Amino acid sequence: MINSRFRISILALATGLSIPSSAYAQADQAAEIPNGEIIVTATRNETLASKTPIALTAISGAALASAGITNPTTLAEQVPNLSIDRNNGGLQITIRGVTSSDITEKGDPSAAFMVDGIYIARPQAQEVSFFDVQRVEVLRGPQGTLFGRNTTAGLVNVIANKPKLGSFNGSLDASYGNFDTQQITGVLNIPVSDAVAIRAAANYDRRDSYLIRGPAFTTPLDPFKKNLSGRLSALFDLGDGELLVRGDYSSIKGNPFNFLPTGNFYQNFDTPGVEPIYIGNSKTFDQLRTINAPVQTPLYTDNSTWGVMADFSYNLGPVTLNYIGSYRELDSRVNNALLLSFGGATPNTFVGKYWQNSQEIRFSVGDGPLKAQAGLYYFKERSGIRADLIGLLSPTPGTPGYIFGFPQDPTIAESWAGFGQATYAVASNFRLTAGIRYSHDKKSRDGATLVCGTVACNQPGDSSTPNIAAASFSKVTWRLGADFDLNDRTLLYGVVSTGYKAGGFNDGCATGTGPTCNSLPSELYYNPETLTSYEVGIKTGFLDNAVRLNASAFHYDCKNIQLTQAAICGAGPCFQISNAAVAKVDGVELEGVITPARSSKFDFSMAWLNARYDDYQVTPSVNFAGRKLDRSPSVVFTVGYTHSIELANGGNIQAGVRTRVSDDFRLAALGTQTQFRVPGYTKTDMLVSYNAPGDRWYIQGFAKNLENNIVLSTATNGFFGSSQISDPRTYGARVGVKF
Repeated sequence: MINSRFRISILALATGLSIPSSAYAQADQAAEIPNGEIIVTATRNETLASKTPIALTAISGAALASAGITNPTTLAEQVPNLSIDRNNGGLQITIRGVTSSDITEKGDPSAAFMVDGIYIARPQAQEVSFFDVQRVEVLRGPQGTLFGRNTTAGLVNVIANKPKLGSFNGSLDASYGNFDTQQITGVLNIPVSDAVAIRAAANYDRRDSYLIRGPAFTTPLDPFKKNLSGRLSALFDLGDGELLVRGDYSSIKGNPFNFLPTGNFYQNFDTPGVEPIYIGNSKTFDQLRTINAPVQTPLYTDNSTWGVMADFSYNLGPVTLNYIGSYRELDSRVNNALLLSFGGATPNTFVGKYWQNSQEIRFSVGDGPLKAQAGLYYFKERSGIRADLIGLLSPTPGTPGYIFGFPQDPTIAESWAGFGQATYAVASNFRLTAGIRYSHDKKSRDGATLVCGTVACNQPGDSSTPNIAAASFSKVTWRLGADFDLNDRTLLYGVVSTGYKAGGFNDGCATGTGPTCNSLPSELYYNPETLTSYEVGIKTGFLDNAVRLNASAFHYDCKNIQLTQAAICGAGPCFQISNAAVAKVDGVELEGVITPARSSKFDFSMAWLNARYDDYQVTPSVNFAGRKLDRSPSVVFTVGYTHSIELANGGNIQAGVRTRVSDDFRLAALGTQTQFRVPGYTKTDMLVSYNAPGDRWYIQGFAKNLENNIVLSTATNGFFGSSQISDPRTYGARVGVKF
């Protein structure tokens, strides 16, 4: 056990093309962004984003902070075909319509979330504030060859700032906004010697709930979150290499309740076979976010997570050795309540402990026309959890059904992989790339479903049905690509790549494996999810990079997409994972920045997406063929403008405005085998900053979602009927100082 616990800053994201950054932020970027560019590691080596043949969006952490993007759910508004939504205590990432809603201990995402190249398995630990981030990269499309498990849709990789050798510096930032939002971040960089430096960063992040309590909801809702995080890093210069060591800790507290009745937004939401009718436009802002379910029990989140990691690289002459390893833990204690479609609510408790261990070693060469890398990867996660729904099946304490529980201990996931990728320069301006990865995944769980009168589950009439399963899966994924320099400013590329996410199992146990086991293998197990992507793109800049454009077009063939369905497991409701037979996705993405003068910058992005099921037999009588995938609006575009005014004292003023326009989209209405339609919307953000001479300090005012539009991020019907919303209008002020 490690006693010193400091928290890694999880998450930061946005587009390097489209977010305006203040002069205060630009100072830190100058060394790494030549002529408006940004360096990325999307190929596991440092390259300019404009010279990397991958559909990606990247931005420095300083520019992210200056734009007022302080939590992961708002990042989706800046990146084409990305959605990051709160979902029952965790985050659900959707890229180009491909996603997974299973955030349980056995679930895997379709889009990986990484910190400094370390895969973070649990979405419950991902919504913490951004602080002291160097850059973030969002890679769209399957990335299985180099990044491995659960990157079918793509990945989000957050890179925190390293300690700086030979420099004593620091910063302090604070902000305050509506909903009693408070954020404070402090950073201190200390040189120990010419070859050693340490860096400490800490963050406090608090806000109240967006919801309003009705008379029947008597328990407090505030604060929604109250997080305290810290990170300590040490960098050692080894001459021909370097070692980076980090430790982090985060306390994640607050009130977990974040649900609104689906009836606030839809009529007929529980009528079988009928698409629910959206009625949100006929209600006021306060009516939409009011919850009046009879909830009186105390609600709280008391989570903590910590980890250590090491990143080592060394030049051995003909090859370079890279090693990256990490160990992480998450402890979770939650008291919450779930809304029922018929108007009630049921309390629930959750206790869980998770740990994960990941190790990777990689060798690379790259002095001549051939650049190649190969490596080995290992990952293991283990958890023990207990979730209880109280009074759901029986409201009377001591009678079977008062406790509907799920003790699962242990759940284990283990993964091994070997991979390699090579790029060969056929000519000075033409390169071919080939990559391959073999992955083997093993999963198991030992647990039960309880229908009992007490938590002890030892009374007459109590029952326990085993949830016992084990499965293993193997897959070879590959990548073939070509890229061509049309000139020194324009890159053309094409790539065919495949993605893979391991299969898994549902609640229950196979017939014949125990006295109460009666699940058929086809009901208990589901298959791996696979995706084949075909993509072409262009990245260009001209007029001394005053105009920059990125464009891509893609087609996906998706097979066995893992989708969550409502079901009855024994005496009560549950969620089952099944495989949709086939889905296809076509899309076009365009991003651009135009800088006509030093004082002015225009940015824009456009995404067209046609993500649909080719065949998804929801029930024997209902097929979703031709319907849209969840969270995949057909058209989304953004446009922004930033203006700078240089002052006589050497400072400057920056003002920016940015609008996002989204088409409507669908969410699965599993309780009635239909879909919810979420109407299209606009969201406009504004900010004004004053940056002092020499970037010594700044002050900023900001407002987001000026329209105050309430947009649904999740919706359910059937036994449970609840919805969640994205952020309403927020505004406030931010100040900071550097030394």
